[in-house]
Amino acid sequence: MSHVPELLALAPAAILAVAGLLVTTVETLTPGRPRDGTYAGVATVGALAATGTAVFYLLSGPGAGFAVEGDPTASAGIALFGGQVLVDGMALFFTVVFTSVTALVSVASYDYMRGRSERAVYYSLVLFAATGMVLMGAANGLAVAFVALELSSLPSYALVAVLKRDRGSVEAGLKYFLVGALSSAVLVYGVSLVYGATGSLLLTETSASGAAPTVAGELATAAAAVAEGAPTEMPVAVFGLGVLMVLGGVAFKTATVPFHFWAPEAYEGSPGPVSGFLSSASKAAGFALLIRVFVTGFTAGDSVALGVDWVLAVEVFAVATMTLGNLAAATQDTVKRMLAYSSVGHAGYVLVGVAAYTTAADPSLALGASMVHLLVYGFMNTGAFLFVALVEHWGVGRRFEDYNGLAEQAPVACAAMTVCLLSLAGVPPGGGFASKLFLFAGAVNGGLWWLAVVGVLNSTLSVYYYLRVVKAMWIEEPAQRRDLPSRPLGLYAAVVAAAVLTVLALPAFGIAWGPAADSAAGLVPTAAEAVGGLAP
Repeated sequence: MSHVPELLALAPAAILAVAGLLVTTVETLTPGRPRDGTYAGVATVGALAATGTAVFYLLSGPGAGFAVEGDPTASAGIALFGGQVLVDGMALFFTVVFTSVTALVSVASYDYMRGRSERAVYYSLVLFAATGMVLMGAANGLAVAFVALELSSLPSYALVAVLKRDRGSVEAGLKYFLVGALSSAVLVYGVSLVYGATGSLLLTETSASGAAPTVAGELATAAAAVAEGAPTEMPVAVFGLGVLMVLGGVAFKTATVPFHFWAPEAYEGSPGPVSGFLSSASKAAGFALLIRVFVTGFTAGDSVALGVDWVLAVEVFAVATMTLGNLAAATQDTVKRMLAYSSVGHAGYVLVGVAAYTTAADPSLALGASMVHLLVYGFMNTGAFLFVALVEHWGVGRRFEDYNGLAEQAPVACAAMTVCLLSLAGVPPGGGFASKLFLFAGAVNGGLWWLAVVGVLNSTLSVYYYLRVVKAMWIEEPAQRRDLPSRPLGLYAAVVAAAVLTVLALPAFGIAWGPAADSAAGLVPTAAEAVGGLAP
């Protein structure tokens, strides 16, 4: 490639933002005109263009072709704005996750939002939220991370309550906003404590940051002093409290137990496509921030040396999140709420990889497995929620028994839903089988075999409640004859596309695994750096 300006590294975020502004502009210039196809088309094309750009950059190698000052052959990523933004392999990988989910949701929303007065605002909010998610994955500074988090969260609050005449939607949006505001306050206070202890908001040193102090650098200096028996100038208690508060704020975004209580209410009350968007893309954005901040900034070995064992907290969160999420899902009476608690359980699976990288002989195995699982989860979970949106569009009902015999009238959509559910359970032919296998292998590789055992037991439990839906659709007889009013093209296409991508994720697993493992290895270049003082 010929050299191009560094700022073009943020092209995916810029494309999403411009698409959102374009939707708003069209609505402003032509108010009241029915332009459902235009809005959905702009959002879908924008998301697909951003996906294509991110894939191109990722396969070309982060930094390849960019005019990086002082190093035209740099491949570690592009540092922008004094190193506060870092577009590397991890950022690009997560961008693919965000934008692909956004494209599926935009296609499905054509039928779901058609004719509604809020449709233009809806599409622009989806695109702006996705823009914030992309920036979250590229944040290399705590201040940028917080701003990006709010750019993602504020549109999300409005999306949950976008159906202004639906009491459930408005109530869910209000609850989500109040709890989200509290978590943001906790996060920003934690950031202030970390800054007070380290004197820096920059997570890691980049070529653009030069000799500027960084959180990771100050942490390493303090840990080295403690190891040598010398006093450290860092107020460790302040730093430790800040780390825990930042962890709590990020755990809210990922719906990690005990910060998960907003998720079932928000997912159940929001429109079906929004539920899929939040439970897939928004959750992945939270984990992108978690990996960026804790793996590269609050490095595990140095943190433990100072007595701040956030890894232990993540291990506890993983067990609690997997167990409570799956147990709660197994006791639900409505399909949408079951999927909401299932989403909580999957957050626990991803945490297994984050915890295991610290002791693994191959850290890229554990972290890469978490990243790939989020990619596959984006397809299969979004497809399941979009099927629920399709059923809502038909007015069939929300309970399991309302799905009885649905396959007789909608066999294609039900087959797609079955594929997504089986993949969520970790059963072939979906890619969820391979991603869970690699996750648990990463845990065993790190000596955390007990985490793998808990994960397998929870996955086995999930088969039960996922098969409840499959049984209702294909085996049970409906209580009464129902007439499905239409075959909405957008919803059908999105559900089937999600199922196809879920199936293709299994044979093409190696294609996704390569960039994910390389990105993870870039964050933790060697096992020695990852393990630090944690090796058994």
